[in-house]
Amino acid sequence: MNHYLQFIFIFYMGCTLGWFLELFYRRLAHGKWINPGFLIGPYLPIYGFGLVILTFVYLLFKDSSLNPIIIILLMGVLMTIIEFIGGLIGLMNNVKLWDYSDQWGNYKGIICPLFSAIWTAIGAVYYYFLASHVMNALDWFGKNLAFSYTLGLFTGFIIIDFVYSSKLYLKIREYAKENDITVKYEHFKMHIKDVQTKRKEKYSFLTPFKQSKSLKEYLADYKKTKLANK
Repeated sequence: MNHYLQFIFIFYMGCTLGWFLELFYRRLAHGKWINPGFLIGPYLPIYGFGLVILTFVYLLFKDSSLNPIIIILLMGVLMTIIEFIGGLIGLMNNVKLWDYSDQWGNYKGIICPLFSAIWTAIGAVYYYFLASHVMNALDWFGKNLAFSYTLGLFTGFIIIDFVYSSKLYLKIREYAKENDITVKYEHFKMHIKDVQTKRKEKYSFLTPFKQSKSLKEYLADYKKTKLANK
């Protein structure tokens, strides 16, 4: 049970930190505040799994004689695999949760050499600068198991969020398949925000798909814009 709680604790840290990282990245890249990811809450599960993998690899090899460069490269490869699996699941449902189509050497727009290098660099930062802090956090958690109640609340929120977001995702997937288009999740959110701005209507940051028009109307507008830009 203690190992399970440690997994949830690391997952929680990764989800939350990853959400803030992506939030500010989108602000810099697109000049807009867009709620990143599949879920509506302030957490990105793919980063949670990523931090768990980085921590597992570090613990597995930290006392070995293996060259740190090899360990860091392994971290980069595993992070790329996580991204590939997440992106592939989306593609199978005609939905792109992210898009690297404009990046050199990309595969189906879901992985590319540039971001593999970024994940490897993150692995290096983790190995040399963050791992000790994560170990200290785990040590703190081991001495403060009462915090597990907070993790219980987090787990409950993320499950409810997943159920709610999955219903929206299924509606988007159904429309995409019926109309033979690929919906780029982040672009679709930005499209909705642009429409709301033009109509001078309030835009909901946490629930971008629940605005003044129905989801189907926004999808129809998105399809027209997508076809017009071809």
